[in-house]
Amino acid sequence: MLLKDLAEEFLFNCQCRKLSEKTVHNYRLQVGYLLDYLSQEHEVTELEKVKPQMIKQYMVSMQKKGRKAQYINDLLKAFKCFFKYLYEEEYIDELITERIKNLKEPKVIIQTFSNDEVQRMINYYSKHDYLTIRNKTILCMLFDTGIRLNELITLTEDKIFNDYILIHGKGDKERVVTKSPYLSKCLFKYNIVKNGYFENKTKKYANVFLSRNGLPLTHESIEIIVKEAAKACDVDSGVRCSPHTCRHTYAQMQLKNGLDIYSLSRLMGHESISITQRYLEGIRNTDVIKAGTKTSPLMNL
Repeated sequence: MLLKDLAEEFLFNCQCRKLSEKTVHNYRLQVGYLLDYLSQEHEVTELEKVKPQMIKQYMVSMQKKGRKAQYINDLLKAFKCFFKYLYEEEYIDELITERIKNLKEPKVIIQTFSNDEVQRMINYYSKHDYLTIRNKTILCMLFDTGIRLNELITLTEDKIFNDYILIHGKGDKERVVTKSPYLSKCLFKYNIVKNGYFENKTKKYANVFLSRNGLPLTHESIEIIVKEAAKACDVDSGVRCSPHTCRHTYAQMQLKNGLDIYSLSRLMGHESISITQRYLEGIRNTDVIKAGTKTSPLMNL
């Protein structure tokens, strides 16, 4: 059977499983890269002619082009999903990608915002107009809940309760995150200003955060809000100023403040605790020493 036809069937199945549009879009691109390679380099367009060695050769070609191990592993993940579907549908008798291993990824320690930088970034948005108060509330939401960028954009008003927020996360899963009194105060003030701003304007969307025209925010607009505050506050040059770094900062602050890793894993919506453990790697030695001294067995007798 033609690979391109099977790829379309696979993508249709992903949509039926209600995977996110972003995930389906990425699968379309990633599987497409492999099919183009098989066609151009091996003249293979039919499933029956695909060999594991060809996929390995494609991975090697990506390495030679300077692609990072994480990027190549993401591609392989998509390929494995594709061929697993074909195997389950009995288009093939064996799982082609079963013995293809991921590349070893170097450990990357992500620099996070310091406590002082977080405070200064939040205080940067200090005016009283709608957009400024919205931007400050967005920063507070990012740092106080560890919410993902897409989760923040799609968050609706009916998901915010007195002391918690119900987040619709990856894989169509919902989770509960705590909402501090500080964030509650910010949201209360924001809602008053928001209601006044849109009182005589059309507001078709129930998203918590809206543009000046009442539209849901884009990924780029949130990125700009974080980067503008970071630049104005002269954040350390080693820190990647992005919403995802806010999420990393949240995780490390929670761990340093004493939250156990199991609870943090649930709050962040991770499928496995092994994912959460990566955030431990970025904690500085000085913080580890301070925490170790605080919890010393002899000092707590």
